Amino acid sequence: MLVDEAHRTTGGDLGNYLLGALPNATLLGFTGTPIDKTAQGKGTFKVFGFEDEKGYLDKYSIRESIQDGTTVPLHYALAPNELRVDRETLEKEFLGLASAEGVSDIEDLNKILEQAVTLRNMLKNRDRVEKVTAYVAKHFRENVEPMGYKAFLVGVDREACCLYKEALDKHLPPEYSQVVISQAGKKDSEQLKRHYLSDDAEKAVRKAFRKPDEQPKILIVTEKLLTGFDAPILYCMYLDKPMRDHVLLQAIARVNRPYEDDDGRRKPSGFVLDFVGIFEKLEKALAFDSQDVTGVIQGLEVLQARFAELMETARETYLPIGKGKQGDKAVEAVLEHFRDKEKREEFYAFFKELQNIYEILSPDAFLRPFLADYDALLRMFHLLRANYDRDQPVDREFLRKTAKLVQAHTQSGAIEDPTKFHALNAKALEAIASQKQSDTVKVFNLLKALANLVNAKAGGEPYLISIGDRAKEIAEAFESRQMTTQQALDLLEKLIARLKVAEKDRDATGLSPEAFAVFYVLKSDGVEDPLKAAQAVEAAFQQHPHWQTSEHQEQDVRRSIYKALIDAGIEAVVEVATKLMKLLRRASP
Repeated sequence: MLVDEAHRTTGGDLGNYLLGALPNATLLGFTGTPIDKTAQGKGTFKVFGFEDEKGYLDKYSIRESIQDGTTVPLHYALAPNELRVDRETLEKEFLGLASAEGVSDIEDLNKILEQAVTLRNMLKNRDRVEKVTAYVAKHFRENVEPMGYKAFLVGVDREACCLYKEALDKHLPPEYSQVVISQAGKKDSEQLKRHYLSDDAEKAVRKAFRKPDEQPKILIVTEKLLTGFDAPILYCMYLDKPMRDHVLLQAIARVNRPYEDDDGRRKPSGFVLDFVGIFEKLEKALAFDSQDVTGVIQGLEVLQARFAELMETARETYLPIGKGKQGDKAVEAVLEHFRDKEKREEFYAFFKELQNIYEILSPDAFLRPFLADYDALLRMFHLLRANYDRDQPVDREFLRKTAKLVQAHTQSGAIEDPTKFHALNAKALEAIASQKQSDTVKVFNLLKALANLVNAKAGGEPYLISIGDRAKEIAEAFESRQMTTQQALDLLEKLIARLKVAEKDRDATGLSPEAFAVFYVLKSDGVEDPLKAAQAVEAAFQQHPHWQTSEHQEQDVRRSIYKALIDAGIEAVVEVATKLMKLLRRASP
């Protein structure tokens, strides 16, 4: 017998009938939340896996799911003491109740909370509600919204949700938040009814919440959406409802879904801000596998310690690289130090971990002593990416808060990208080559300028792709130390000279972009009369404008190129023609 949701399926009448009907069956249970310790001595392990010492036939842990990337890590922080409920009342009316152990359904949890009169009154105290919502609004504006993510505010019951909404609207625009609660009809007060949503309206809210650029940004809930609702953009849960065991795990799992935006930025983790104090003693709130769970749900103090540790490593290993140098000298020191690809990759991985933690912690005051050094590392990362990974947009490497730091440039630093390029032609490249800079800086500036030139203009001037390919060959040899800086600079200057001649030839011949690309390649290969061959194929390109999408037109163009190459006395006709066609295809959008 294969049983899904095994933590609940075998409970109650359904379980009795099921097991009674098939008393000799072998039971295989699947569940994400097995019930172990309960007040009644019942649990998933009593029905399934009894012969196994640990209760599991096979187990896929939260830690494994994080390593696989199917979930992201979870972090939590406790709200200030004055906003948390009295610990003694929490223990007496909730955490200390035997009946609450192993609770697996939110309906059962709500029944327990209905009896916790003092605790519920504390949570819904009007003065406290005002303070909590003010704190939530400030935290959301400073910590969550700048990251581009969204949040849940979880209240103890439906009335609490309504109170939160009315108070939160004083601090945030009303469209920022939306209450999503169930309806009880005539029994409900007018206050509750004001926040009812029709089925269609609730469906629209769920859909809009999943989208980064649509409102609402905060959903206020107590029961609905805490299980089974997946919104990867959800990053933060403001938890003001006592929970435990499976209900707690299912609720906080709403924020651990991986998310990546259109620019390739990934959600670093999920975050829970605890206004109740459940996470203060998480092992008591989780009556099963508490060791496994608490090992991967970490407080922010763990991240702070890791950030400090990484910064100490940076101060010993990376920050001294350009120390005492300014301008080009600092740039040269960094670029030379990271010529070896392994060193760069190691630094990239180091910085990305640092950036992830910064994204989560910022703007915490804890970061202030580290900001100047973090800014220096950021500039170092930017410099390396811009010079060694010229084809990749550097901005996509930065998470939102780090990107904001890049834009602000509040700290002055020694390591700067030394040259900005405006004109994209041979004359501009000659100007870079003649600047009073170190040879190393010149090499990187020329490589970057050539990459910019090819990326910007190759679509309309296909011959530039051939120049770009040669520049990449020089870059690879230089970066792998197969040639000296002076050798690389000499080759780049020769390449610029070729570009200058090509620009003159382009203007003088008046050929179409495709025909001139043929001319340039044949001339570079030493063909005796490349202009004649290029003129011979120009008509074919004009007569067949859709050769890249039409197989028939492509065949006609290829035949014209074959004939022109044969007439030019070229022996390797097929090889040269294929090279030309590939070059022209690469230039197409």
